[in-house]
Amino acid sequence: MSSGWFGEKKTQFSLWVSLKNDLYLRHHDVILPSKNGSAQIDHLVISPFGIFIVETKNLKGWIYGDATQSSWTQVIYRSKHKFQNPLRQTFRQKKVIAEFLGVREKHIHPLVAFVGKCKLKTDMPPNVISSGFGSYIKSFQQKVFTDEEVQRIQHLISNHVATSLVSTDDHIQSLRDRHSSTTICPRCGSNLVERTVKNGANAGSQFLGCEDYPRCRFTRDLPPVESGVRNGSSVGGFILKIILVFSGIAAIYLFFWTMTQR
Repeated sequence: MSSGWFGEKKTQFSLWVSLKNDLYLRHHDVILPSKNGSAQIDHLVISPFGIFIVETKNLKGWIYGDATQSSWTQVIYRSKHKFQNPLRQTFRQKKVIAEFLGVREKHIHPLVAFVGKCKLKTDMPPNVISSGFGSYIKSFQQKVFTDEEVQRIQHLISNHVATSLVSTDDHIQSLRDRHSSTTICPRCGSNLVERTVKNGANAGSQFLGCEDYPRCRFTRDLPPVESGVRNGSSVGGFILKIILVFSGIAAIYLFFWTMTQR
């Protein structure tokens, strides 16, 4: 039994106790398809006040991080461990849910729930908490969905959960494929494009960046060039080399043919 599974069950129980069943419709461990793999949501809460994504982290020790960092740090005594900023996970989940349900992103609210014996040692955004998960959700009091819209969303999710054939193993494989892609941003699903560093010690060097910058700031190194071919100009140079090789062969043939005619 993994700590992740145990943490999700603790959060599930907390949401069940603190939220009214007739007002807050809850789904757990939902895997949704997207144009770039799939997205796994620990807990999804549907209500007239919005849709809530709950990402569970069952960790112990001290937790350091902020909204802008790509990774956060867990400290247990003198041991330090890095883990992905969970807000970046919910960034993509939010986009996938909005597309799947046909709702506006502003009506989807991410919540990161730390459920282990940990202490948040740096100032965190209000949606990163270690207790009061239900209270945070209930703090949203403005209705953004009609009863009919809530029923439509609930039907879409329930029908998908009942009929989906996507397994956890399939989702893990899609994660590997997405994070190894050099064409699609693994964070938001936009295209990756070549960019050039403009300032600093690495000015002039190139890298891959998300097309949706500055809303998404994902970057990665360019893959190694194989056979000297990456872009159109390199392809042109490659073709030129082939032409030169064949020209050389033709010249040698012509030389020997001339010698035989003497």
